[in-house]
Amino acid sequence: MTEDEKAIREVVETWMSASRSGDIAAVLGLMTDDVVFMVPGRQPFGKDAFAAAAKSMNGVKLDGTSEIVELQVLGGWAYIRNHVEITMTRPDGNAVRRSGYTLTLLRKEADGRWRLSRDANLVT
Repeated sequence: MTEDEKAIREVVETWMSASRSGDIAAVLGLMTDDVVFMVPGRQPFGKDAFAAAAKSMNGVKLDGTSEIVELQVLGGWAYIRNHVEITMTRPDGNAVRRSGYTLTLLRKEADGRWRLSRDANLVT
């Protein structure tokens, strides 16, 4: 495994860990400023909309797994195909479980860090 592949796997692990702990700032730091998310049923959105949605989930506990099925590094870009399973538990104890695949493009930025740049999320 190359150093870039290791770094990308660390981005995914950090994302999941920060999501579990509710560390929105850490998750936002793993994204490029021009990130675009694509999810079923809504128009593509960026970092500000992601942050607003994350903040609106106050009190919701998130847990889950992300398994990298495919990872390819192509110079300063890379893509990963993940299978994600997520459980969101509301403060009242009701839980919603979702699973599915994502296709994510990452970009190696000037500081040498890999960040999420585009994400097509099919978790339903």
